This record gives sequence, structure tokens and C-alpha cells, in this order.
Amino acid sequence: MKVAVVFYAQKQQEKLREISQALSRGISAQGHEVDVIDARNESNKKLSFYEYIALGTEQMNFFGGKIPPGLLSYLRQAGTVSGKRCYAFVIKSGLRPLKTLTALMKQMESEGMFLKVSDIVTKPTDAQEIGKRLHIKRS
Repeated sequence: MKVAVVFYAQKQQEKLREISQALSRGISAQGHEVDVIDARNESNKKLSFYEYIALGTEQMNFFGGKIPPGLLSYLRQAGTVSGKRCYAFVIKSGLRPLKTLTALMKQMESEGMFLKVSDIVTKPTDAQEIGKRLHIKRS
């Protein structure tokens, strides 16, 4: 199955990249073909051809609840994402990361994405274990 691990960061680019790559390694261990996409730098990359999408970001302020506005723009122009099964994650930083995760999930659902599970991820080793346990069915 083709899986996209998409991340969008403005402040913590390297940390989110490391966590996304670790998540990708975990998903690959299940036998899936995985592409890691930096949505900020690969804004023309379409998600239409992927069967499962993992989408991660950071919180924009210390108190949580806001996601980068560029991520919303990316989702709107990323091709057909409606009906895709997906996973949402945010990196833990600041206060109330759950509020940020909720904002991300609301935006994904407003685009018609079908959320299966979501997490607040602290470090790459956790992300890799999550990737190994995600239930991604083969078509």
C-alpha cells in the first residue's frame, strides 16, 4: 500500500522531520511503500495517489490550539484527500498539545479525511513504534 507521511513545520523543522522519518521506518517495517513529504518545501506534491496519509505538524504558540496556516493551504490544493484514511500527529511542545492536535484533526475532517487514530509524539523512537503498530490494511 502507498503511504504518505506528510509534515509541515515553521519553527521545529528538523525535529518534525526526524519524527516523520522514524514514523516512516515503522510503517515500512509493515511492508508498505512510504514517502516522506515536507509540505512546506514540496507544496506541489499531490496526495491523490496515496491510500493512507499520516499528517503531522507543530503548535504555533506556547499555549497550543493553532496550527500553521500554510498547512491548511497545502491540504486544500493537495489533490483528492477526501475519503482517505489517515493518522494525525503533533510534536509535544509548550502547553496543551492536545488542543493543537484537536485543531489539526478538525481541519483534516473538514477536508473529508477519515481519521483512524491520532497521537502527540515526543521523540523519534516513539514515532517508529507507533508506525509499526498503525493498522494500515492492504488493498
